[in-house]
Amino acid sequence: MIKVGIIGYGGMAGYHHSNYSRTGCMEAVAVYDIDPERVKAGEEKGLKGFSALEDFLNSHLFELVLVATPNNFHRDMTVAALEAGYHVVCEKPVAMNAAELEEMIAAANRCGKLFTVHQNRRWDTDFLVVKKAIEDGMVGKPYTIENCVHGAGGVMHGWRAYKVAGGGMLFDWGVHLIDQILYMVKEPVVDVWCHMDSVRTPEVDDYFKLNLEFESGLNAQIEVGTYCLSPKPRWYVNGMEGSLLLKDWECSGCVIHASQDAMEWEPEVVQTKAGPTRTMAPRPKETLSELPLPKIEGDWVDFYRNVAAVIQGKEKQLITHEELRRVMKVIEAAFQSAESRHSVKVRI
Repeated sequence: MIKVGIIGYGGMAGYHHSNYSRTGCMEAVAVYDIDPERVKAGEEKGLKGFSALEDFLNSHLFELVLVATPNNFHRDMTVAALEAGYHVVCEKPVAMNAAELEEMIAAANRCGKLFTVHQNRRWDTDFLVVKKAIEDGMVGKPYTIENCVHGAGGVMHGWRAYKVAGGGMLFDWGVHLIDQILYMVKEPVVDVWCHMDSVRTPEVDDYFKLNLEFESGLNAQIEVGTYCLSPKPRWYVNGMEGSLLLKDWECSGCVIHASQDAMEWEPEVVQTKAGPTRTMAPRPKETLSELPLPKIEGDWVDFYRNVAAVIQGKEKQLITHEELRRVMKVIEAAFQSAESRHSVKVRI
Protein backbone atom coordinates (compact mmCIF):
# COMPACT_ATOMS: atom_id res chain seq x y z
CA MET A 1 0.00 0.00 0.00
CA ILE A 2 1.27 3.47 -0.93
CA LYS A 3 0.77 5.81 2.02
CA VAL A 4 -0.52 9.32 1.22
CA GLY A 5 -0.22 12.63 3.07
CA ILE A 6 -2.80 15.27 2.20
CA ILE A 7 -2.17 19.02 2.07
CA GLY A 8 -5.46 20.93 2.32
CA TYR A 9 -8.35 18.90 3.72
CA GLY A 10 -11.31 20.51 1.92
CA GLY A 11 -14.02 19.04 -0.27
CA MET A 12 -11.79 17.53 -2.95
CA ALA A 13 -9.35 16.11 -0.40
CA GLY A 14 -12.26 14.42 1.33
CA TYR A 15 -13.29 12.94 -2.00
CA HIS A 16 -9.77 11.61 -2.61
CA HIS A 17 -9.62 10.18 0.90
CA SER A 18 -12.93 8.36 0.54
CA ASN A 19 -11.83 6.80 -2.75
CA TYR A 20 -8.40 5.55 -1.73
CA SER A 21 -9.99 2.46 -0.21
CA ARG A 22 -11.36 1.52 -3.65
CA THR A 23 -7.94 1.57 -5.28
CA GLY A 24 -6.54 -1.44 -3.47
CA CYS A 25 -3.13 0.25 -3.50
CA MET A 26 -3.34 3.56 -1.59
CA GLU A 27 -4.02 4.62 1.98
CA ALA A 28 -4.26 8.16 3.40
CA VAL A 29 -2.42 8.46 6.72
CA ALA A 30 -1.79 12.17 7.42
CA VAL A 31 -3.16 15.65 6.80
CA TYR A 32 -1.86 19.22 6.99
CA ASP A 33 -4.10 22.29 6.83
CA ILE A 34 -3.81 25.89 8.00
CA ASP A 35 -7.37 25.63 9.36
CA PRO A 36 -7.45 23.77 12.72
CA GLU A 37 -11.02 22.68 12.04
CA ARG A 38 -9.98 20.91 8.86
CA VAL A 39 -7.09 19.22 10.68
CA LYS A 40 -9.59 18.06 13.29
CA ALA A 41 -11.90 16.78 10.53
CA GLY A 42 -9.03 14.70 9.15
CA GLU A 43 -8.15 13.36 12.56
CA GLU A 44 -11.76 12.28 13.06
CA LYS A 45 -11.33 10.21 9.88
CA GLY A 46 -8.30 8.47 11.34
CA LEU A 47 -5.51 10.67 9.90
CA LYS A 48 -2.51 12.00 11.76
CA GLY A 49 -3.03 15.77 11.90
CA PHE A 50 -0.40 18.48 11.44
CA SER A 51 -0.78 22.22 11.87
CA ALA A 52 2.72 23.06 10.57
CA LEU A 53 3.91 22.23 7.05
CA GLU A 54 7.49 21.62 8.22
CA ASP A 55 6.37 19.00 10.74
CA PHE A 56 4.15 17.36 8.13
CA LEU A 57 6.96 17.10 5.56
CA ASN A 58 9.51 15.96 8.14
CA SER A 59 7.28 13.18 9.45
CA HIS A 60 8.03 10.71 6.61
CA LEU A 61 4.84 8.84 7.40
CA PHE A 62 4.01 8.67 3.69
CA GLU A 63 5.65 8.57 0.27
CA LEU A 64 3.05 10.41 -1.83
CA VAL A 65 1.63 13.89 -1.20
CA LEU A 66 -1.73 15.08 -2.49
CA VAL A 67 -1.88 18.87 -2.90
CA ALA A 68 -5.56 19.87 -2.66
CA THR A 69 -5.32 23.53 -1.69
CA PRO A 70 -6.77 26.56 -3.50
CA ASN A 71 -5.02 27.00 -6.84
CA ASN A 72 -2.72 29.86 -5.82
CA PHE A 73 -0.88 27.56 -3.36
CA HIS A 74 -0.30 24.67 -5.77
CA ARG A 75 3.19 25.65 -6.92
CA ASP A 76 4.66 26.36 -3.48
CA MET A 77 3.17 23.25 -1.84
CA THR A 78 4.16 20.99 -4.73
CA VAL A 79 7.75 22.22 -4.87
CA ALA A 80 8.11 21.94 -1.09
CA ALA A 81 6.83 18.36 -1.11
CA LEU A 82 9.05 17.34 -4.03
CA GLU A 83 12.13 18.85 -2.40
CA ALA A 84 11.28 17.02 0.82
CA GLY A 85 11.56 13.76 -1.12
CA TYR A 86 7.93 12.91 -1.88
CA HIS A 87 6.05 12.04 -5.05
CA VAL A 88 3.23 14.55 -5.71
CA VAL A 89 -0.26 14.49 -7.14
CA CYS A 90 -1.60 18.04 -7.49
CA GLU A 91 -5.21 19.02 -7.94
CA LYS A 92 -6.17 20.86 -11.12
CA PRO A 93 -5.51 23.39 -12.49
CA VAL A 94 -1.88 22.57 -11.93
CA ALA A 95 -0.82 26.21 -11.50
CA MET A 96 -1.82 29.83 -12.03
CA ASN A 97 0.24 30.10 -15.23
CA ALA A 98 2.74 28.27 -17.42
CA ALA A 99 5.77 29.79 -15.65
CA GLU A 100 4.67 28.29 -12.32
CA LEU A 101 4.17 24.93 -13.99
CA GLU A 102 7.72 24.99 -15.33
CA GLU A 103 9.03 25.53 -11.79
CA MET A 104 7.07 22.47 -10.63
CA ILE A 105 8.32 20.31 -13.49
CA ALA A 106 11.91 21.46 -12.88
CA ALA A 107 11.62 20.51 -9.19
CA ALA A 108 10.25 17.06 -10.10
CA ASN A 109 13.08 16.45 -12.57
CA ARG A 110 15.68 17.73 -10.11
CA CYS A 111 14.38 15.52 -7.31
CA GLY A 112 13.65 12.46 -9.46
CA LYS A 113 10.09 12.17 -8.20
CA LEU A 114 6.70 11.58 -9.78
CA PHE A 115 4.70 14.76 -10.34
CA THR A 116 1.31 14.64 -12.00
CA VAL A 117 -2.11 16.29 -11.87
CA HIS A 118 -5.56 14.94 -11.06
CA GLN A 119 -7.06 15.23 -14.56
CA ASN A 120 -9.63 12.65 -13.50
CA ARG A 121 -12.20 13.52 -16.16
CA ARG A 122 -10.23 11.58 -18.75
CA TRP A 123 -12.03 8.66 -17.12
CA ASP A 124 -15.54 10.20 -17.40
CA THR A 125 -17.89 7.78 -19.14
CA ASP A 126 -19.35 10.45 -21.47
CA PHE A 127 -15.87 11.42 -22.69
CA LEU A 128 -14.81 7.80 -23.19
CA VAL A 129 -17.98 7.09 -25.19
CA VAL A 130 -17.35 10.03 -27.53
CA LYS A 131 -13.65 9.25 -27.87
CA LYS A 132 -14.35 5.63 -28.77
CA ALA A 133 -17.09 6.57 -31.27
CA ILE A 134 -14.67 8.90 -33.07
CA GLU A 135 -11.79 6.40 -32.97
CA ASP A 136 -14.08 3.67 -34.32
CA GLY A 137 -14.99 5.89 -37.29
CA MET A 138 -18.67 6.11 -36.38
CA VAL A 139 -18.93 9.70 -37.68
CA GLY A 140 -16.09 9.53 -40.19
CA LYS A 141 -13.58 12.35 -40.08
CA PRO A 142 -14.94 14.92 -37.58
CA TYR A 143 -14.97 18.58 -38.55
CA THR A 144 -16.56 20.03 -35.41
CA ILE A 145 -16.69 18.86 -31.79
CA GLU A 146 -18.77 20.66 -29.16
CA ASN A 147 -18.17 19.96 -25.47
CA CYS A 148 -20.62 21.75 -23.18
CA VAL A 149 -21.21 21.90 -19.41
CA HIS A 150 -24.13 24.00 -18.16
CA GLY A 151 -25.30 24.47 -14.60
CA ALA A 152 -28.38 26.34 -13.44
CA GLY A 153 -27.46 27.41 -9.89
CA GLY A 154 -25.48 30.52 -10.80
CA VAL A 155 -23.06 30.00 -7.93
CA MET A 156 -19.34 29.50 -7.46
CA HIS A 157 -18.38 27.59 -4.33
CA GLY A 158 -16.04 29.10 -1.73
CA TRP A 159 -12.62 30.33 -2.86
CA ARG A 160 -13.46 29.55 -6.51
CA ALA A 161 -15.30 32.88 -6.65
CA TYR A 162 -12.12 34.89 -6.02
CA LYS A 163 -9.47 35.89 -8.54
CA VAL A 164 -6.56 35.79 -6.09
CA ALA A 165 -7.23 32.10 -5.43
CA GLY A 166 -7.34 31.20 -9.11
CA GLY A 167 -11.11 30.93 -9.27
CA GLY A 168 -13.42 30.99 -12.26
CA MET A 169 -14.88 28.44 -14.63
CA LEU A 170 -11.99 28.39 -17.10
CA PHE A 171 -9.71 27.17 -14.32
CA ASP A 172 -12.34 25.02 -12.60
CA TRP A 173 -14.11 23.20 -15.45
CA GLY A 174 -12.32 24.49 -18.55
CA VAL A 175 -9.07 22.80 -17.56
CA HIS A 176 -10.85 19.43 -17.68
CA LEU A 177 -12.62 19.97 -20.98
CA ILE A 178 -9.49 21.37 -22.66
CA ASP A 179 -7.54 18.33 -21.43
CA GLN A 180 -10.21 16.02 -22.87
CA ILE A 181 -10.11 17.67 -26.29
CA LEU A 182 -6.31 17.76 -26.48
CA TYR A 183 -6.12 14.12 -25.38
CA MET A 184 -8.60 13.15 -28.09
CA VAL A 185 -7.24 15.31 -30.96
CA LYS A 186 -3.54 14.59 -31.51
CA GLU A 187 -2.57 17.62 -33.58
CA PRO A 188 -1.45 21.21 -32.89
CA VAL A 189 -3.86 23.96 -31.90
CA VAL A 190 -3.25 26.93 -34.24
CA ASP A 191 -5.91 29.45 -33.17
CA VAL A 192 -7.62 30.22 -29.83
CA TRP A 193 -10.66 32.45 -29.36
CA CYS A 194 -12.43 32.95 -26.04
CA HIS A 195 -15.31 35.02 -24.69
CA MET A 196 -15.80 35.32 -20.92
CA ASP A 197 -18.53 36.75 -18.71
CA SER A 198 -19.03 37.36 -15.01
CA VAL A 199 -22.79 36.84 -14.96
CA ARG A 200 -23.36 36.25 -11.24
CA THR A 201 -19.79 36.26 -9.89
CA PRO A 202 -18.13 39.72 -10.01
CA GLU A 203 -14.45 38.76 -9.67
CA VAL A 204 -14.11 35.77 -12.00
CA ASP A 205 -15.62 34.17 -15.09
CA ASP A 206 -18.71 32.07 -14.43
CA TYR A 207 -19.39 31.68 -18.17
CA PHE A 208 -17.03 31.21 -21.09
CA LYS A 209 -17.09 30.04 -24.68
CA LEU A 210 -13.82 28.80 -26.17
CA ASN A 211 -13.02 27.88 -29.79
CA LEU A 212 -9.91 25.88 -30.66
CA GLU A 213 -8.88 25.48 -34.28
CA PHE A 214 -6.55 22.59 -35.02
CA GLU A 215 -4.00 22.32 -37.80
CA SER A 216 -6.24 20.13 -39.95
CA GLY A 217 -9.11 22.64 -39.75
CA LEU A 218 -11.04 20.70 -37.10
CA ASN A 219 -12.85 23.12 -34.79
CA ALA A 220 -13.54 22.32 -31.13
CA GLN A 221 -15.96 24.43 -29.10
CA ILE A 222 -16.00 24.36 -25.30
CA GLU A 223 -18.75 26.15 -23.39
CA VAL A 224 -19.21 26.33 -19.62
CA GLY A 225 -21.76 28.34 -17.68
CA THR A 226 -23.17 28.30 -14.14
CA TYR A 227 -26.43 30.15 -14.94
CA CYS A 228 -27.90 28.39 -17.98
CA LEU A 229 -31.42 27.31 -17.09
CA SER A 230 -31.88 25.13 -20.16
CA PRO A 231 -28.66 23.25 -20.94
CA LYS A 232 -27.30 22.35 -24.35
CA PRO A 233 -26.37 18.74 -25.17
CA ARG A 234 -23.28 17.57 -23.32
CA TRP A 235 -21.51 16.58 -26.59
CA TYR A 236 -22.31 17.25 -30.24
CA VAL A 237 -19.99 15.99 -32.99
CA ASN A 238 -20.34 16.34 -36.76
CA GLY A 239 -18.25 14.25 -39.13
CA MET A 240 -18.09 13.47 -42.82
CA GLU A 241 -20.17 10.31 -42.33
CA GLY A 242 -22.47 11.11 -39.45
CA SER A 243 -23.42 13.12 -36.37
CA LEU A 244 -23.10 12.19 -32.70
CA LEU A 245 -25.41 13.49 -30.00
CA LEU A 246 -24.74 12.75 -26.33
CA LYS A 247 -27.44 14.60 -24.47
CA ASP A 248 -26.68 14.54 -20.77
CA TRP A 249 -24.75 13.13 -17.81
CA GLU A 250 -26.66 9.87 -18.19
CA CYS A 251 -25.00 9.45 -21.62
CA SER A 252 -28.25 9.15 -23.53
CA GLY A 253 -27.97 9.83 -27.26
CA CYS A 254 -27.11 8.23 -30.58
CA VAL A 255 -25.09 8.41 -33.77
CA ILE A 256 -27.04 9.41 -36.88
CA HIS A 257 -26.07 8.17 -40.34
CA ALA A 258 -27.42 9.10 -43.75
CA SER A 259 -28.08 6.34 -46.29
CA GLN A 260 -27.63 8.82 -49.15
CA ASP A 261 -24.65 11.16 -49.08
CA ALA A 262 -25.66 13.03 -52.22
CA MET A 263 -28.94 14.85 -52.82
CA GLU A 264 -30.95 12.26 -54.70
CA TRP A 265 -34.30 13.94 -54.06
CA GLU A 266 -35.72 17.32 -54.96
CA PRO A 267 -36.13 19.34 -51.76
CA GLU A 268 -39.29 21.28 -51.44
CA VAL A 269 -39.80 24.63 -49.81
CA VAL A 270 -41.01 24.01 -46.27
CA GLN A 271 -43.18 26.59 -44.56
CA THR A 272 -42.31 26.95 -40.87
CA LYS A 273 -43.58 29.38 -38.23
CA ALA A 274 -40.32 31.27 -38.63
CA GLY A 275 -40.65 31.45 -42.39
CA PRO A 276 -40.02 29.33 -45.51
CA THR A 277 -36.83 27.34 -46.09
CA ARG A 278 -35.52 25.04 -48.80
CA THR A 279 -31.85 24.63 -48.00
CA MET A 280 -32.60 23.63 -44.43
CA ALA A 281 -35.60 21.44 -45.22
CA PRO A 282 -35.34 18.11 -43.35
CA ARG A 283 -34.12 14.99 -45.10
CA PRO A 284 -36.70 12.30 -45.83
CA LYS A 285 -36.84 10.05 -42.76
CA GLU A 286 -36.06 6.97 -44.80
CA THR A 287 -32.60 8.36 -45.60
CA LEU A 288 -31.57 8.51 -41.91
CA SER A 289 -30.72 5.81 -39.40
CA GLU A 290 -29.79 5.85 -35.73
CA LEU A 291 -27.01 3.78 -34.18
CA PRO A 292 -26.49 3.29 -30.43
CA LEU A 293 -23.54 4.92 -28.73
CA PRO A 294 -20.64 2.63 -27.77
CA LYS A 295 -20.90 0.90 -24.40
CA ILE A 296 -17.97 1.81 -22.19
CA GLU A 297 -17.64 2.65 -18.50
CA GLY A 298 -15.04 4.91 -16.92
CA ASP A 299 -13.72 4.78 -13.36
CA TRP A 300 -11.85 7.68 -11.77
CA VAL A 301 -10.01 5.20 -9.52
CA ASP A 302 -7.98 4.18 -12.57
CA PHE A 303 -6.11 7.48 -12.21
CA TYR A 304 -4.84 6.46 -8.77
CA ARG A 305 -4.01 2.97 -9.96
CA ASN A 306 -1.79 4.44 -12.67
CA VAL A 307 -0.04 6.70 -10.14
CA ALA A 308 0.67 3.70 -7.92
CA ALA A 309 1.94 1.65 -10.87
CA VAL A 310 4.28 4.48 -11.94
CA ILE A 311 5.74 4.76 -8.43
CA GLN A 312 6.26 0.97 -8.44
CA GLY A 313 7.91 1.11 -11.87
CA LYS A 314 5.19 -0.95 -13.58
CA GLU A 315 3.59 1.60 -15.93
CA LYS A 316 4.22 4.87 -17.72
CA GLN A 317 2.71 8.09 -16.41
CA LEU A 318 -0.63 8.77 -18.13
CA ILE A 319 -0.93 12.49 -17.29
CA THR A 320 2.41 13.69 -18.65
CA HIS A 321 4.30 16.94 -18.16
CA GLU A 322 4.00 17.80 -21.84
CA GLU A 323 0.23 17.34 -21.70
CA LEU A 324 0.09 19.65 -18.68
CA ARG A 325 2.11 22.23 -20.61
CA ARG A 326 -0.30 22.14 -23.58
CA VAL A 327 -3.37 22.61 -21.40
CA MET A 328 -1.82 25.50 -19.50
CA LYS A 329 -0.69 27.22 -22.71
CA VAL A 330 -4.22 26.97 -24.14
CA ILE A 331 -5.63 28.46 -20.92
CA GLU A 332 -3.17 31.36 -21.10
CA ALA A 333 -4.09 31.98 -24.75
CA ALA A 334 -7.79 31.87 -23.80
CA PHE A 335 -7.31 34.55 -21.12
CA GLN A 336 -5.34 36.64 -23.64
CA SER A 337 -8.08 36.29 -26.25
CA ALA A 338 -10.85 37.21 -23.81
CA GLU A 339 -8.95 40.31 -22.66
CA SER A 340 -8.05 41.49 -26.18
CA ARG A 341 -11.38 40.39 -27.74
CA HIS A 342 -9.43 38.89 -30.63
CA SER A 343 -8.37 35.38 -31.50
CA VAL A 344 -4.77 34.42 -30.74
CA LYS A 345 -2.56 32.65 -33.27
CA VAL A 346 -0.61 29.87 -31.57
CA ARG A 347 1.05 26.54 -32.18
CA ILE A 348 0.40 24.39 -29.13
